[in-house]
Amino acid sequence: MRRLAFLVIFGLGGGAILISLGIWQVQRLAWKEGVIADIESRIAATPVALPETPEPARDAYLPVEVTGVLGARHLRVLVSQKQIGAGYRIIRPMLRDEGAIMIDMGFVPVAEADALKFDEGPAVTLVGNLQWPQETDGFTPAPDMKENIWFARDVGAMARVLETNPVLVVRRDAPQSGSPVTPMPVDTAAIPNDHLQYAITWFSLSAIWLAMTAVFLRRKPGANKS
Repeated sequence: MRRLAFLVIFGLGGGAILISLGIWQVQRLAWKEGVIADIESRIAATPVALPETPEPARDAYLPVEVTGVLGARHLRVLVSQKQIGAGYRIIRPMLRDEGAIMIDMGFVPVAEADALKFDEGPAVTLVGNLQWPQETDGFTPAPDMKENIWFARDVGAMARVLETNPVLVVRRDAPQSGSPVTPMPVDTAAIPNDHLQYAITWFSLSAIWLAMTAVFLRRKPGANKS
């Protein structure tokens, strides 16, 4: 009887814990889907004027319309595009009376990057979304300043090099006529949402756990004895 009671408590208790973890992941899934839906709605909203003092906590993903002169300098951030391969995000300064900012112009393949030359032209108006990407960590290589290759969009560091405010607008409108730079608009693809897989894993483990418990309970004492 003691053995039976132990198996019941251990088996059902373990199964209940695994099922509760699966339910928690389902709840987290609903929460994450709500967060993503809210961000997507914010990204696609009608553009507004750039705030006087943009703040990451308040203004991330905010769609804005900005007007200014694009500077001749540019930075290249190494990225990869599906079905295209390696390339660079092109970051240019935009000179404005209210203060210079940075524009993420979009993507250009590696083979076309060296031929890129920009001139300071007339004022242009661009539409994009404010973003402060969290792409750097302790393993991110330092930028190769000689080759003008960056390995992440470090807003603060790029702003110091381009002599702008630490404000980045990721362009979302169509590419300029004749330009090889294709916009890479802000989206939610990079936001992790693995809660469904986690829920399936926990529920699968609970099913296996309970099945094994049932097997042990059905075994007769001494069944393995010769």
